[in-house]
Amino acid sequence: MAKWDTLWIEVCLATLQDSGVPYGAVENGALAVKDGKIAFVGPMSELPGGQAPGDLAEDVRPGGNHWITPGLIDCHSHMIFAGQRADEFEMRLEGAAYEEIARAGGGILSTVRATGAASEEQLAAAAAKRLRMLFGDGVTTVEVKSGYGLETESELKMLRAAKSLADTLPLRIAPTFLGAHAIPDRFKDDPGAYMDLVCEEMLPAVSAAGLATAVDGFLETIAFDYKAIERLFKAAKRLGFDLKLHADQLSDGDGAELAARFGALSADHLEHTSPKGVKAMAAAGTVAVLLPGSYHMLQQRKAPPVEAFRKAGVPMAIATDANPGTSPALSLRLMMNMAAIDFGLTAEEALAGVTRNAAKALGLQDDIGTLEVGKQADLAIWDVSGPAELCYWMGGDLCVGRVFGGKIFTAEAPGP
Repeated sequence: MAKWDTLWIEVCLATLQDSGVPYGAVENGALAVKDGKIAFVGPMSELPGGQAPGDLAEDVRPGGNHWITPGLIDCHSHMIFAGQRADEFEMRLEGAAYEEIARAGGGILSTVRATGAASEEQLAAAAAKRLRMLFGDGVTTVEVKSGYGLETESELKMLRAAKSLADTLPLRIAPTFLGAHAIPDRFKDDPGAYMDLVCEEMLPAVSAAGLATAVDGFLETIAFDYKAIERLFKAAKRLGFDLKLHADQLSDGDGAELAARFGALSADHLEHTSPKGVKAMAAAGTVAVLLPGSYHMLQQRKAPPVEAFRKAGVPMAIATDANPGTSPALSLRLMMNMAAIDFGLTAEEALAGVTRNAAKALGLQDDIGTLEVGKQADLAIWDVSGPAELCYWMGGDLCVGRVFGGKIFTAEAPGP
């Protein structure tokens, strides 16, 4: 009886293990899958001796000199929403500032209105179309936030739509509750009352329904202040949620320091993070999630402190921040390129940012993010001459196969 379910032979592997070799690369390698897990990864020379590949696995697949990486991970997205905001994009091109648009009733609150009017089924169908665009980039895991509901039932509706996507598409959804995304119009004169609603009604409802594993918030001058997010985090920790934070995007609000103090999985954006925040994140092991899509769309000029993160040993992840207003990005590989060009990451750091470090930003590093025996067999197969091409090309059909939980798919997602 064959030992393994599937065996790829004569392939190049970018394991992303911290082995001292760039990309953790293994050339002329082999990778085997059994029961949805990686069962062997290494050089062809280390396969069990004296046996033909056909004796080792039910399905043997010659690699054709393709590269295999871990399935890519988009660790920050707002995929569940209705409508779009191309009109605001035009306004920004004509000189309007993000804060100006938000204070005039645009921005997040305009998407809140459209999302509130949509059904759960409509939200899921629209998000599925967007997610299918990521399949071609070899993506197998996507974090999906709520945050365009801003009232209990609408937030739950968004999270139920996210759950339905995981039930119907071959990818992992990491659900995050982002009720503290913006202050609704009806609470603009009493934001503390809205935080009462988030902490005392929404959080318990999300917990009871089991619809999210993490809680996020937006600490910014146009959203919530330090004390409000501190209260949110205390309430979320009591209920056992992991924590994430939109921090220091438009100003230094000590968001990175606050996230680190509460042991958050990640702090995201970080353009204005101070040296104190970098030091705190390094001590806490909090991942820096870089979002070059919103940086580009908002025409920001102050980049995140990448060199400080690098010197302090803060892991850096990269994500699309896919949303209708400030980052209508549906290519994770394009975000890799932009992080390299605009933020100064190396090609190897960029790939680690959408694999190993992105897994850590979701608390999933024990299951995915590297090619290691025992981890989930989530793989991307690429027609490239080396892994740097994944960051180099701005588009193109490079992914020739995806494997999710050991099941093999083409780069195109199934379904209508």
